[in-house]
Amino acid sequence: MSELASDLAELVTANHILAREDVLDAFGHVSLRSPQADGEYFISRSRSPELVVVEDLQRYDLDSKLLGDDERRGYIERVIHGGIYKARPDVKAVAHFHSPAIMPFCVADIAWKPVTHLGATIGTGVALWDSQAEFGDTDMLVSTADQAASLARALANSNAVFLRGHGAVVVGGTLRELVMRTIQLCRNGDVLLRSLPFGGVTPLTAGEIALSGAKNLEPPVLARAWDYWATRAGH
Repeated sequence: MSELASDLAELVTANHILAREDVLDAFGHVSLRSPQADGEYFISRSRSPELVVVEDLQRYDLDSKLLGDDERRGYIERVIHGGIYKARPDVKAVAHFHSPAIMPFCVADIAWKPVTHLGATIGTGVALWDSQAEFGDTDMLVSTADQAASLARALANSNAVFLRGHGAVVVGGTLRELVMRTIQLCRNGDVLLRSLPFGGVTPLTAGEIALSGAKNLEPPVLARAWDYWATRAGH
C-alpha cells in the first residue's frame, strides 16, 4: 500500500472511530490535508461518517473547489476545512461535529475548561464563534468562504472552537491527534457538566495542561488509543 493510500485508509478509520465513539452521527465530517500538496485536502462526499469508504473520498483545493471529475455532492460545510487549512498551515486534520456532549457549551453560558488529565489535550479553553455577530440571521450552516474565514479567526491558534447553537470544530497536527482531541473534548465536557451540580469544579493548572497535554499526544499514547478505538470501530 502506498503512503497516500495508507493515509486515506486512516481517514476512513477516523470517520468510523468518531462515529463509534458518539462524536459524529448522521452529520459532521473529518478531513485530512493532502500529504502530497499543502494546498489540497481530502474529505468524504456528502455521506454519514459511519458509512464512509475510501471510494467516497474527494480532493479539494483550499477554496473548497472540487479537484478532478467526481460529480458527487460534497458537504455544504466543507468550506470550514478549507478556511482553516488556509489560515493554519500547522493544521493537518479537521473535524466538525455536533455531539450532545458539547452542545450545552454552545447554547448556555457555561465555559468549557480542562478538568481531566486527557482533557488537557485541548489546551486551556475553547473559544466561541457566534455567526449572528457578523452575519445576522442565517441557516446556521457555515457555507460561505467569508463565514469560514470568520470561524478560522475565532479559532485563532487554539485547538477547538464552539459554534453558538451549532457544534464544534477541532484541529490536529495529525489524524490521530485530531481523533484524541475530539473524543477528549466531549468526554471532558461530560465530566465537567456532571460535576457542576456538586459545587465548585477545580480546573487543571496551566502547568498541568501543558505537561499532561504533551504527554497524551506522544506517539505511543496515540497509537495505544488509536488501536483501541479502531478495534471498537471494526478495523
